[in-house]
Amino acid sequence: MMPMPTSTPAGRSPTLDEVAALAGVGRGTVSRVLNDSPQVTEATRAAVRRAIETLGYVPNRAARSLVTRRSDSVAVVISESDSRVFTEPFFGGFIRGVTEGVAESGLQLLLAMARTTPERDRLHRFLAGRHVDGVLLASLHRDDPLPQLITELRIPAVSVGRIAGDLPYVDADNAGGAHAAVTHLHATGRRRIATITGPLDMDAGAARLAGYHDALAAAGVPRDESLVAVADWSEESGRAAMAGLLAAGAAPDAVFVASDLMASGAMQVLAEHGLRVPEDVAVIGFDDSTVARHTRPQLTSVHQPVSAMGLEMVRLLRTAMAGGDAPDSLVLPTRLVLRESA
Repeated sequence: MMPMPTSTPAGRSPTLDEVAALAGVGRGTVSRVLNDSPQVTEATRAAVRRAIETLGYVPNRAARSLVTRRSDSVAVVISESDSRVFTEPFFGGFIRGVTEGVAESGLQLLLAMARTTPERDRLHRFLAGRHVDGVLLASLHRDDPLPQLITELRIPAVSVGRIAGDLPYVDADNAGGAHAAVTHLHATGRRRIATITGPLDMDAGAARLAGYHDALAAAGVPRDESLVAVADWSEESGRAAMAGLLAAGAAPDAVFVASDLMASGAMQVLAEHGLRVPEDVAVIGFDDSTVARHTRPQLTSVHQPVSAMGLEMVRLLRTAMAGGDAPDSLVLPTRLVLRESA
């Protein structure tokens, strides 16, 4: 009888048959373990995994996909430019959470930007070729064709935030976080509370503006549209919006800003106009990102659990990929983190 292999010759990858021989099972059993079949006992599963580790066996994903019709890959699709994705703190935290979730599942992760028409066309061809088993969508605008495209292709998907259609989503409590920030400003004696909101064709921008209005209404403060400025999440847009509020003579004594980057820009403009934070104008941001701890003074901000959002999106996507009932959407709580600016 030939001895079972405990290693393979240098330069050659171990085979499925060698894994089966070392584990003392048939090759079909090894395949079932690799495909996470429930029709294998835990003892057998453990023996196969020990053999895989001992031999350094790596499954051939291409061959495996021909049998299972699965790629064991998921794509994160972000409807923004690459310059924004790699500079704004939200995306770093989000992708960190997604990466953690994917690592736990053994899936491969692909990243794609799809802001321009050529980018969307390339993505369409890629998805139609069934190169991924599921999609995570982020930073969608109201007119974005991606949700409809993915629905037509029947690819499981989960989005950040509510979008049109029936796709499940994971979101932070944007309206509740904004409400808490504005309520805090009013409780500390501020009466002309302005806001710099995000794009209103995005769910987060619209929800944070709604929370701002609801908090003022609850406090009995009349609505004043001269205190509302719309920006695009970037630091430069926060600068422009704050300059516009001051130029219009709005003279706020507080500003709720819908992102930390925009709040940083707004604080720079206030300083340039000789206005002190928080003595003259209190400022609250949204994200509780690293930006909030590096402004001067440090920025009070609404914490949203960005990494947890990415992790939960992977969990929902895996449920959808398993072919069961559509997973429930999820809204995670926010909380106000007090620092020097308010």
